[in-house]
Amino acid sequence: MTKTRPRIGSRRNGRIGSRKSGRRILKGVIHVQAGFNNTIVAVTDVLGRVVSWSSAGTCGFRGPRKGTPFAAQTAAGNAIRTVVAQGMQRAEVMIKGPGLGRDAVLRAIRRSGILVRFIRDVTPIPHNGCRPPKKRRV
Repeated sequence: MTKTRPRIGSRRNGRIGSRKSGRRILKGVIHVQAGFNNTIVAVTDVLGRVVSWSSAGTCGFRGPRKGTPFAAQTAAGNAIRTVVAQGMQRAEVMIKGPGLGRDAVLRAIRRSGILVRFIRDVTPIPHNGCRPPKKRRV
């Protein structure tokens, strides 16, 4: 008969303390999705696990104000503030999308004190695009 392994982190083991405060992240990746209607900022560790995220909508902006550079700057500041408290010093930035918040997010990252290793534009570009709709008959 095989031995049962104790499950790590189960309720029976009773993990003490919160897990988020115990994590130390020195290096990470900041993913920015800048659309025309909203800007989403997600900070991940090197393995791709999301540590912190924020968007213009969660920062309290509604309607057309979500797409503004100021809303993007506020969202980036909120997402980065938590990871700086966890010890992040260096980051790589991946920017996706054509929105107005692209430059504002970069300014917020520079102001936070995180050293940016590189900035990469990962906007998806179609190499042939979708099949066009069939010809209209009148």
